[in-house]
Amino acid sequence: MPLTAYDLTGRTAFITGAASGIGRASAVLLAEAGATVHCADRDEQGLHETATLIKTAGGTAHIHPLDVADRAQVDQAVATATATTGRLDVMAAIAGIMHSSPVLETRDEDLDRVLAINFKGVLYACQAAARTMIATKPNPKATDTCTDTDTRTQPPTGSIITMASGAVDTGGPGLLCYGAAKAAVVQLTKTLATEVGPHGIRVNAVAPGWIRTPMTHRHDTDAQAQTQTQAHTEGIMIRMSPLGRVGEPEDIAHAVLHLASDASAFTTGQILRPNGGVAMPW
Repeated sequence: MPLTAYDLTGRTAFITGAASGIGRASAVLLAEAGATVHCADRDEQGLHETATLIKTAGGTAHIHPLDVADRAQVDQAVATATATTGRLDVMAAIAGIMHSSPVLETRDEDLDRVLAINFKGVLYACQAAARTMIATKPNPKATDTCTDTDTRTQPPTGSIITMASGAVDTGGPGLLCYGAAKAAVVQLTKTLATEVGPHGIRVNAVAPGWIRTPMTHRHDTDAQAQTQTQAHTEGIMIRMSPLGRVGEPEDIAHAVLHLASDASAFTTGQILRPNGGVAMPW
């Protein structure tokens, strides 16, 4: 397959969690690949910074300050984004938060907050994207009177990418809320893939390992203690990884680009695990 399979010129991408970390890196990379990128997050300042990075490099970016846990806000933002180009080709539902608490100390409000953002926020983005893609593009199977060879040349209808986590494969103390939400994302990904596949829409998840992002600096409010905790945790991850390093946001962004592009045209319902080899599930 030629490298042009990674070219997103003329396509529209919508990315939640685009104000920082993996979401920002993905927005920048998809813009570099040629996509018009719509950046969504509740951090408006971070969105402006991401958009500036994209525009400075010659790309096209729009911002949508929103709370992914609010269905109406997500629906409106996706509709607005689609109206600017008349199409939606890629949805990357990356926004998420981290929470740690032992099972016996987990409160209702802890679980509700994490599920609202890490699962419901992904669900709302997937629903809005799938409905838009179905409404604005033809069903390749509905009009197919061609041979198998001709069917393979059908243009892609859309790609939906969710963000799971290596926590689903490894577990760990304190990960009940976060891991449960990410496990739900995996089930959402597989189920939706079976439902929208006939429309030419692919749905896949990325399950990162330990990535150096602002979210992984969550443990302490004191800067010195935060740095020490981060270094300790990264040291553990480095020793566990056959590659001997932790991941960077750009490592995950390249996985997102692969799933967004025609290079993964025959991939759906799958979990891509860029984790440095820390977990190797069957």
